Amino acid sequence: MTQDDTPREAEAFGAWLGRQLRRKGLSQSDLASALDVTRAAVSAWITGRAMPRVEKIHQIEEVLGLAAGASVTRDETPESSSYVSWHHRLAHSDGGRELGNAAAFAFDASLAITAREATQNSLDERWDRTRPVRVRFTLHEISGERLRRLQEAMRWDELAPHIEAASDARHKVGRTIADGLHELRESGKLLLLRIDDFNANGLTGPEYDDGRFAAVVRRQLESRKSDTAAGGSFGLGKATIWGASRFGLVLVGSTLSEPFEGLRERRVIGRIDLPWHELNGVQYAGPAWLGNPDPLRESAARSWWAGERTIEELHLHRHSSDPGTSFLIVGAHDPAGEATSLEEMHRVLVRGLASGFWASMVDGSGRSPMLEVSVRALRDDQEAVAEERVDPHAHEPARARAVRAFLDRTTVSRLSKADDVVELSVPLTVPPLKAQVGGRPVEHRAVLLVTPAAAHEEKFNRLIGVRGNRMTILDRAVTGVALGSPEFQAVLLAGTAADSEVGVDEIAESFLRAAEPPEHNDWKPTEDLTSTYARGATTRLKEFRKAILATIRAAVKPIDPVGSTGVPSALRDLTNLVPAPAPRNKGYPTVRSATGGVDDNGAWRIRVEVKLPMREDPWVLRPLLRFATRSGPKPEARWASLSAESNCEVSGDILLCSPEERTAVFSGVSDVTSHPAASRLLIAEVDLIQAKEGGR
Repeated sequence: MTQDDTPREAEAFGAWLGRQLRRKGLSQSDLASALDVTRAAVSAWITGRAMPRVEKIHQIEEVLGLAAGASVTRDETPESSSYVSWHHRLAHSDGGRELGNAAAFAFDASLAITAREATQNSLDERWDRTRPVRVRFTLHEISGERLRRLQEAMRWDELAPHIEAASDARHKVGRTIADGLHELRESGKLLLLRIDDFNANGLTGPEYDDGRFAAVVRRQLESRKSDTAAGGSFGLGKATIWGASRFGLVLVGSTLSEPFEGLRERRVIGRIDLPWHELNGVQYAGPAWLGNPDPLRESAARSWWAGERTIEELHLHRHSSDPGTSFLIVGAHDPAGEATSLEEMHRVLVRGLASGFWASMVDGSGRSPMLEVSVRALRDDQEAVAEERVDPHAHEPARARAVRAFLDRTTVSRLSKADDVVELSVPLTVPPLKAQVGGRPVEHRAVLLVTPAAAHEEKFNRLIGVRGNRMTILDRAVTGVALGSPEFQAVLLAGTAADSEVGVDEIAESFLRAAEPPEHNDWKPTEDLTSTYARGATTRLKEFRKAILATIRAAVKPIDPVGSTGVPSALRDLTNLVPAPAPRNKGYPTVRSATGGVDDNGAWRIRVEVKLPMREDPWVLRPLLRFATRSGPKPEARWASLSAESNCEVSGDILLCSPEERTAVFSGVSDVTSHPAASRLLIAEVDLIQAKEGGR
């Protein structure tokens, strides 16, 4: 690498001198001996308690091999091929082996999960709270000279033998590495995924001691997030970034919100997470770091302050001076296999980011959103898919409308129009901490927003729950709604997202954070919850969940009286949908509710809630779609498609309901060609018959 002449911000002489000694592998005593001064004098220079005389400064430049005047301009030692290199951790002396990073397997592996965890971390690190965090995902497929320049910059030839040695097909991680090497050789192409965040703290802190840098680059299962509203709390999410590389290889560049060694810009380090391997008779633990050698720590590498040319070669150039971090995932792929092309990966990223962070991207009431996200794709620096900024109102129109109405204070007390948003309150009783002697429970008022579903939304009658940073945590179907209820979306703002009472909101935020598993996709009893809070924490959480659902059902329940047919008049006039016949007996699954209507294509779209008698074995059922007649047999129609929503699975036309569940929900679309008459002249019924799994 070559060091360009890009000027740097001024820094203290002592910080600069200390860094130069480390880079040359010299101690303070070595410098003192070379200059014929005491070690105490050198220590005073480095700590800033004194400055050397002019003649000593010239000698310092000579000892360090620097150009004359470098101590004034704070120039760095020229970078050379022997200066920055890979430093591998040797195998454990007791023979222990890690055949991969276990933290990477704590989540379902997918590109969408990587995007979720990385964006969550960026949200948690928002620096200026008056502005949004900006996160940019760039997919870049490179080949030819661009590929070779990157390989030279990141010392690929030095690293490749270790990657080869770790590509053992007998192990899961080894098979992924072997597949990545094969694809690289066959195609001559390498896919990069760069994740840049701006207006974030960046990887601040020292090389090895506590701080953001060490927590991300050197440690596992450590989260440095003290903010109770933070989405992450386990220190696991960063592993998904390395898990998205076929080689476990990520390069990191950071602009710091607070200086380290007197500098802020272009702090760079690389890390690769290989499994245990043996090369040339030496056994290696697996992890390795790209950086400067640390003379005080064997086989350790320090980050370095790279020049602009190096940053360009490593594909880590940041287009803004805002603090934050850039992660370059080398050999990126979708571990779930859902997306294999640039275009597919672009779609997966956009869809996943919209699903997980739509509420964080909603602005209102003169306030900026918490988050802005965009995705783009390049092939050898040429645009393959245009950059797309994720718009929450395009992807989640009803839910985004609800959150904006809350922020703008335009909610109503009752649904009467298609764009109304009802704001309700749901109590959460937070028990005291176990360590809080004599503590008393605290009641938090979460905010529940209910609004009619937007036209053509495939999934409706659902509840989304968020807390502090408004990342989607809870996503579940709302069952048991009254027949005739409108299709709706419900959003729960809990903890500090509720903005209801200072102090109490923070207490609820911590409680709900403790109730989240590592995936942060539910609120349920966890070991953290039961070990932190007094007895009854699990019960309070269950009461909260029940209260949410009960409040939603009451909010959407139709006011119209139910006629003799058991169907509200408004729904009967609109859809001609009637409930299924009376249950055969208490020991058989029955249709509790059926909602739906005829779509623009003339097909019936029906959502069915099934009441299940309790038993240990699953129920295997075949849902029947029939049309009521004045007399005679009821014609049966075929299903064009069936889809499961909760507590069940669909296989063909068979419904497999989970054991020990009391309800299941599925949706179906009728086959128009099997209708005996025009759809709007028909009255649909749904019935259930018992079937054998895999057949009728």
